Amino acid sequence: MALYYLDTSALVKLYVREAGTDRLLRLTRPELNHRFALLAIAPVEFRSAIRRRERAGDIEEPVAAEIVNRFTQHVETMFIQQALNEAVLDTASRLIDRYPLRAYDAVQLAGCLVLKVVSGKQCPIFVCSDRPLLEVAGSERLPLLDPTTPQKTG
Repeated sequence: MALYYLDTSALVKLYVREAGTDRLLRLTRPELNHRFALLAIAPVEFRSAIRRRERAGDIEEPVAAEIVNRFTQHVETMFIQQALNEAVLDTASRLIDRYPLRAYDAVQLAGCLVLKVVSGKQCPIFVCSDRPLLEVAGSERLPLLDPTTPQKTG
C-alpha cells in the first residue's frame, strides 16, 4: 500500500484517456489498497483542464460534463484532500525562491511536501507528467512517478 499525491497533470489521466492513463488506472485497483491525495485546489485545476479541452474540440460537451460530475463525486470518496493553508503557501514561496517554477506548480509541489511532513512515516509519491516539475520534486527528495514513462520490469 502506497500514498500517491496526484498533480493535476496526472489526475486528469484518470478521467481522460491519454499517455499514462493505463498505468494510473492499474494503481487504483481496490485490491492494492493505495491511497491518493490531491491539493484542495485540484478540483478547480481539473475543471479548467477539462473545459479547455472541451473548448478546443477535443472533448464533446456532454462527455466533459460527465467527466466533471464523476470527478466531483470521487473527490469526497476516493481522495485525501491536502488543505491549501499557510504552510502550503509559505512552502510554495520558498520553492519559487529556489527554483524557476510557475505559481500553481509551486503550490502543487508544496502541497505534497506539507503532506509528507504531516503524514508521518508514509512519504507520498509525487505523481506528475510535467518533466521540469518532476525534476524539482526530485531535488526536494520526493519519490516520483511519471505515469507516461515506461514501467521498468524486473
